[in-house]
This record gives sequence, structure tokens and C-alpha cells, in this order.
Amino acid sequence: MTEIIGPSAMAILMFVGLFVGLFLGHPLALVLGGLAVIFGYISWGPSCYALFVNRILGVTDNFILVAIPMFILMANLLMYSGVADDLFDSLRYLLGRVRGGIAMAVVIVCTIFAACTGVVGASVVSMGLLALPIMLKYGYDKKLTAGTIMAGGTLGILIPPSIMLIVMADITGLSVGRLYIGSVVPGLVLSALFIIYIAVRCGLRPQMGPPLSLEEIRAVPVKKRLLMATKSLVPPLILILGVLGAIFTGFATATEAAGLGAFLALAMTAGYGRLSWNMIKETTLSTAKTVSMVMIVIVGVTCFTGVFMGMGGGKALTSMMLGLGLGKWGTFFVMNVIVFFLGSLIDWIGIVYIIFPIFMPIALELGFDPVWFVVVMAVNFQTSFVTPPFGYALFYMKGIASDKLTTVDIYQSIIPFICLQITGLFLCCLFPELILVPASWIK
Repeated sequence: MTEIIGPSAMAILMFVGLFVGLFLGHPLALVLGGLAVIFGYISWGPSCYALFVNRILGVTDNFILVAIPMFILMANLLMYSGVADDLFDSLRYLLGRVRGGIAMAVVIVCTIFAACTGVVGASVVSMGLLALPIMLKYGYDKKLTAGTIMAGGTLGILIPPSIMLIVMADITGLSVGRLYIGSVVPGLVLSALFIIYIAVRCGLRPQMGPPLSLEEIRAVPVKKRLLMATKSLVPPLILILGVLGAIFTGFATATEAAGLGAFLALAMTAGYGRLSWNMIKETTLSTAKTVSMVMIVIVGVTCFTGVFMGMGGGKALTSMMLGLGLGKWGTFFVMNVIVFFLGSLIDWIGIVYIIFPIFMPIALELGFDPVWFVVVMAVNFQTSFVTPPFGYALFYMKGIASDKLTTVDIYQSIIPFICLQITGLFLCCLFPELILVPASWIK
């Protein structure tokens, strides 16, 4: 069939089928797997099933991907530990007299929490439940509140230990440690952009983020506030240094460090007095559900890409993009636009497995540093969680605040933060040293 229609046409038909299936409301994993079976059978007949078996076994036998359930378990344990609660409470009093101080505290807690979890859902849900009622109680603008929580929560997919970077490292063959350390500065840049935006916005319009009253601030002396902040920072710092320090120093692989992180999170939960059989049951079930969702998508998409690349679709698209005559940066711009557009429609796992086998050869052909290219794409992927209509963080927020915020409010609230994320992406392109210098520290 590919000889009659051609690989380019078959590739277009596969993507058309993908979008049709998604817009009809079918699950991504089933759409990808179904298209793989249909086009694989058309191309090779029953022999395509052997391809599927080999690719699925390759996924289930991948040592790097073992880190995913461990990091997800770590994130779920931290949600019950009370770490975020104490940290947010202490920073709320420290920054309380600053306009927009509570919103800034949310971003700071999300940044620290991101370095402990690597899972967006855990950050958005936990901070939403914790900060949303407090911010609305103190008169914060509801759109600024929602946007801050969602944007801050998405830092978990970029700042290590990000499970997305583990998947990217697996596909590209790059070092997890180099991708991790290369993504630290971009993550901090985005966090700083969020804080600066909040400070400027609330400075110009104080009613959007009013400070705490003097009476409430005086109720907690400065010495006590500093002591609260110090005590609340120690547990997450131990976890961050334990997990990321083990990876950056070469003491442990990402998979081994993930196991260490899960153990430290369990110990932290016990230290906060939150450990119980019921909590263990809930975290285990939640982890199993999340891992099952991730793995079934990976299985579907690996079969999809196997058929797509086997038909010559990857080579056809590579030749087509290089043949557009847009030059190095023009082609790079097109690739980022494609990722941004797909991010508003498809789960990041599907996008990574679909586009990286196509984009990486193009990036290498154009002379881009592979680590820099992957981290820049990771920054772009962060927007996929907040871009309407299907950004996951939008649905998390809607589920948390269905009685306080409309869907329109949530969609409007995230627009300024998407612009800030794009600004961060531009800065990473303008100053590649932000990624390459830290990445050079690990060989």
C-alpha cells in the first residue's frame, strides 16, 4: 500500500486519523494503538503483530522507565506528608506584607515542590486545595489566583526529577543527569518570571493581591516566622539533595535515585505523623492508576511510531521539513510551533514519542546541541499543561474550583502565564548557556 500511496501520504493519513479519533473523544492510547493496528495491517499484513510485540517488550524491559513509578509514588507520599502545607504557611507569613505576597509564596512552594515530585498533577492539586481558599479569602483576584497555581504547578514537569525528562532521555539516548541539570536554570527562570509578573501586576493594581493585615502579621513575630520557614525548608531540601545529589554526583542512576526518593518521602511522611495503613493503601492505588495510564499510553504510542517510522513516514517528514528552505532557525521555529499546537490537543507522552524520532535527526542535521534542543523542547512542552482546550492543569483546576471559577475564568487566567512561558522559551534560545553550561558539568 505504501508503494501505491507513498510514505508521505500514509503519514498524513495516520495523523488525520489521530486527530479525528481525539476529537471524537476516544482515549489517546486506544486511538494510537488502533491506528497502529490498522495501518500496520495495511502495510505488512499479520506480520505487523510481531513488530508490536517486540516494541511492547522493549518498553516493559526498559530499566530507565522503572524510575517513573518510583517518582510518582514519591509525589503521592509527599501530598500526604504535610511538607507543602508547612512550607506554604511559613512563606505566607514571611511575604504577607508584600503586595501579591501569597501568590509569590505559591510560586516558591511550587518550585520547591517541583524539585521533590516531578509530577504536575501532584503540584497543581495539592497547591490548589491548599492555596486557592486562602487567596480568595484574602481578596486576591480569582484569575490571578488560578493562573498562579496552574503555572506554578507545571514547573514540576521541567524541574528535576521530571518524569518527562526521563522519557526524553530514554528516546534520545542522552544522559538523564545532563538533561536534569540542564533544565534547572530554565525552570528557575520561569519561576522568577512568574514572581516578577505577580509583583508588577499587584504593584500596579494592589486590589489584585492585597497584603495581610498588620494585626495578622503581628500575631506571628518575625523570629517565629523565620523559625517556621527554616524548619519547613529542611525536609524538602534533604529530599532534593538526596535524589538530585545522587544523580548529579554519579553516585546513583535516575532509577536508583527514584527508589531513594520514594524511601525518603516515606520517612518524611512518618516524621510528620501522617503514616498509616490507609494512607499507604491510597498512595499505592493512586500510584498504580497513574503508572497504568502512563504505560498504556506509552504502549499505544510506541506501536504507532513503530508503524509510522517503518512505513518511512519519519524520513519523509524529515526530508519535507529540511526541504522547506527555511534555514536552521526557521525550521527550529516550525518545530516549536508544531509542539505548541500538539500540546493543546495531545498528552505530552504521545507527543514526545511521536515527534522526537522525527525531530532529533533534523536537529542534529541542523547542528543543534542535542541536550540544548531537548531541554528547550521540554520548556515548550510545559505549555501543553496549561494551553486550552485540553491542558491537564486546566482540568485539575476546574475539578478543584468548580464552585468558585468558571471554565472561561480558568482559560482567561492562564493566558498571561503562557506568554511568560513563551518568554522563558525565547530566553533559553537567546542564551543557550543557561542550559549548556550546567549540562557541561556532567559528562
